[in-house]
Amino acid sequence: METVIQTSNLTKFYGKSRGIENVSITVNKGDIFGFLGPNGAGKSTTIRTILDFIRPTGGNATVFGLDSRRDSVAIRRRIGYIPGDFGLYGNMTGWKFLEYFGKTRGGYDKISAREYAKKMDIKLDRRMKEYSRGMRQKVAIIQAFMNNPDLIIMDEPTSGLDPLIQQTFMDILREKSSQGTTIFMSSHVLSDVEKVCNRVAIIKEGSIVAEELVDDLHKKSGKVLEVQFSEEVSPDVFKMDGVSGVTKLNSHMRIMVTGNLENVLKEVSSHRLTDISIHQMTLEEIFMHYYEGGK
Repeated sequence: METVIQTSNLTKFYGKSRGIENVSITVNKGDIFGFLGPNGAGKSTTIRTILDFIRPTGGNATVFGLDSRRDSVAIRRRIGYIPGDFGLYGNMTGWKFLEYFGKTRGGYDKISAREYAKKMDIKLDRRMKEYSRGMRQKVAIIQAFMNNPDLIIMDEPTSGLDPLIQQTFMDILREKSSQGTTIFMSSHVLSDVEKVCNRVAIIKEGSIVAEELVDDLHKKSGKVLEVQFSEEVSPDVFKMDGVSGVTKLNSHMRIMVTGNLENVLKEVSSHRLTDISIHQMTLEEIFMHYYEGGK
């Protein structure tokens, strides 16, 4: 597989404050790569370092096999970018902004821009200071996609979008990926990532704690038991190997199991039950598992 983004021990400190430390990730051609973490975990710092907006303290990054610092201009010609905070020229109409932005790249695909505007359900003949938060985000998406870049890097791209447009946006991502475009998507909206991404990395306190195929991450994660007991049961009875967490609310108990499922079920069945369900951990549950200290 062709590698599009490669970072090796990428590190950034702001004085004594940690930004990111020893971040090593690989993004391949055609991936929709989810970069997960809460605010302050280091997602935006990683993106800005890869794009050479800020300089690393240590380590290195390559994009399309080119050095992210030495070859940053050549790299940006092939990239669409949606920043987490997208500034607009308020007195420009949407069309004027796209035309202006396109010229700075050396080209403006009007037909493609119109197609994306139609898909995103936005009229671009109004001045942008009249736009809502969601409308501004739609313009950010159009400018990133309109010239058919080889790589699109997005920082919280669904922020401000209504659910229907979010679904349209996910369909666009799948279509672009099938055409060979690589998508790097930073987000803390885990349900969005789970819908479209084939690979994810989880960043915690500036360091990568997992990088997996989404399918493999699900397979390794374990099960969640939702149990309703008809008698009083102490969570302590589930303190055993393979149980990574137990929460209780009245007679309802939620048990996260990463192994030893047979013994857990034996203990469950030794008590009187009202209801039970078992499901694979969702991406959100896996994410919380890592952030709560699970291995």
